Amino acid sequence: MLSEKVKEYLKEKGLYDETEDTDYQEVMSKLGIELETDFAQFNLYTNDITFSGKYNDLYNVCWFAINSTYFEQIESMRSALNLPEEYIPLDSFEGEGGFFYNRKTGEVLELELGQKLIDFQSGKLQPQWKDFNAFLEWYFELGDFS
Repeated sequence: MLSEKVKEYLKEKGLYDETEDTDYQEVMSKLGIELETDFAQFNLYTNDITFSGKYNDLYNVCWFAINSTYFEQIESMRSALNLPEEYIPLDSFEGEGGFFYNRKTGEVLELELGQKLIDFQSGKLQPQWKDFNAFLEWYFELGDFS
C-alpha cells in the first residue's frame, strides 16, 4: 500500500484517483506485480502520465505500457545495461541515468552509466531504497533526507 504521506501529497496535487482501470490492472499482472504493492497502487491510482520530482520524470508505468513501446524498452535497457530480469525502468534513462524497480523485492535502484553501473554489475552497489514508498518520499521530497 502507498504510505499516507505519499497519498496525501498526490491528492493535494490532484494526481490521485481511485477509479478502477482493468487495463492498468492487466499491465501489473503482465509485469508480475501484486496489485496491493505500493508500486502497483501508485501506477494504478495516479492520473498523470509522468511525475516531476528530484530528477528525471517518472513514468506511470501502466500508461506507458499501454500507449508506447514500454515492454520493448524493458528488454532494450536490460540488454544494454546487463540488468537482471526483475528490474524494470521507471523513467526514460535520459542523461545516462535513471531509476529501476525490482519486481521481486520492491526495492528501487538508481543507476548511471560509468562507475555506478560497474559497481552494480559487480555486486558492490545495492538498491538505494528498500521499497517504493521510501523512494517516492525521497523523490517528491516529502521528508528530511539530508
